[in-house]
Amino acid sequence: MPAHLTLERLSYATPDGVSLFDNLNLAFGAERTGLVGRNGVGKTTLLRLMLGELAPAAGSVAVRGKIGVLRQAMSPPAGATVADLLGVRADIDRQVRIEESRGTDDDFANALWDLESRIEQALAAVGLAGQHVDRDAATLSGGEATRLALAGLLIQAPDLIALDEPTNNLDAGARAMVARLLHGWKGGAIVVSHDRGLLREMDRIVELSGLGAKVYGGNYDLYLERKAQEEAAAEQGLASAERTVARVAREAQDAREKKARRDAAGKRFGASGSAPKIVLGAMAERAENSGAREGRLAEKLAEQAGAELAEAQAKVERLRRLAFELPSSGLAAGKGVLAFEDVTFAHPGGPVLAFDLRMTGAERVAVTGSNGSGKTTLIALATGELAPASGRVSLGVRAALLDQKTAMLRDDETLVAAFRRLNPTATDNAARAALARFLFRNVAGDKAVGSLSGGERLRAALACVLCAAQPPQLLILDEPSNHLDLDSLAAIEAALRGYDGAILVVSHDRDFLEAIGVEREVTLGPSPLAGEGVARGRDG
Repeated sequence: MPAHLTLERLSYATPDGVSLFDNLNLAFGAERTGLVGRNGVGKTTLLRLMLGELAPAAGSVAVRGKIGVLRQAMSPPAGATVADLLGVRADIDRQVRIEESRGTDDDFANALWDLESRIEQALAAVGLAGQHVDRDAATLSGGEATRLALAGLLIQAPDLIALDEPTNNLDAGARAMVARLLHGWKGGAIVVSHDRGLLREMDRIVELSGLGAKVYGGNYDLYLERKAQEEAAAEQGLASAERTVARVAREAQDAREKKARRDAAGKRFGASGSAPKIVLGAMAERAENSGAREGRLAEKLAEQAGAELAEAQAKVERLRRLAFELPSSGLAAGKGVLAFEDVTFAHPGGPVLAFDLRMTGAERVAVTGSNGSGKTTLIALATGELAPASGRVSLGVRAALLDQKTAMLRDDETLVAAFRRLNPTATDNAARAALARFLFRNVAGDKAVGSLSGGERLRAALACVLCAAQPPQLLILDEPSNHLDLDSLAAIEAALRGYDGAILVVSHDRDFLEAIGVEREVTLGPSPLAGEGVARGRDG
């Protein structure tokens, strides 16, 4: 089958001249493709080039068929309705005109006579059966808006769909729904995501990096396996090339030292007066010619070794791997960390939420549940932002909250300024030393917070709270894996796995919870003991 989308010799640079793609060649057909890469490498930009929203500096984008898209940020415009999110407003208006005998020839030619059944089936498929098409989109949650946009793709049935981080901000049930939708999708799909569960549903992975695009057949697990093998081989090749350069340099130095010894011996022989001048002249000429040949050979060998080294370096992306360790919290094993004792809370007009939870020592507890079940409320109660309507919340240790937007950081300040604001007794040197521990070295401390990627922001926030004079003994994390690229995820997971304090984490990312060693799960949801409209946390 011909490709639905073809990129030929595509090049693009940002307005400030940073090259993102150069001579990129890719084709997308009726397979499910996961598009991965570090934050800032250009994944969303590439989608915009595919959709014709940006013009390439060179090369071409050829589209065959219809492309549907799901944006990363779902912000319905003022006055939008469910019909607008589904993309069927024009079709509904057309049907109304036909039913009211005002239809034109074009209306009859383009009418979707099965529109009502299409809408019903699509809404059922995304778990929103019964939604009225005239409902105000402003009353929808972010998860509901994403579900409706996916339902719109089912109704439109394009040849190729492009999804940009489709599972961000979705609960576990909605994530599973997206995976099911993709599993049964008959057309092509391009999925930009760091959701490892979703990437396991892909037929192939395309990795964008500073070296271009590389295609890996198979799903995410096969991609990881092949990438590890390639990286090991590339590192071995680089090490071999570096040894060759060192050997060539050493041999050239040995040759120079040997020539210097011969020249010194010749001078001593000449100074002895025991040889005729004609013999001395011939010896000098031979030495000069031999030295020139050896010099040219050494230069050629060095040039060849340098070329091999450059080729080996090109195979290994020269970006520093994220790796850092968290300082000790000093938390005692039997210390009471956090307790919810018969706690209830209700937002105005909302259901009563009930919580019972106790954490002791360096426990790792995950809070899960569907959107709207009270996870954010539990965090606000734990930090003291909200007061319970009844019961008692006891926080027995120093705690720090890191939400998914890292709200403690301000976009208009530098990293050093942020650290010193949050740690007023820290000197400039102490701030830079702490940031360097989290890989913000040298001038990186002067970067504006607003210029950081999601992974960098979380890393900076960790530096600010964990390198305080008294590090927190409880980390409260709210969806920490959202907006992180796969490399940042791996690094932060490794760091949190080695943290010796307690962790309370809200997350729908099963891979993340497993990687940081969560020992216990508290699921928020309806409790049959509490009565209708009441949610209760229960240990799972």
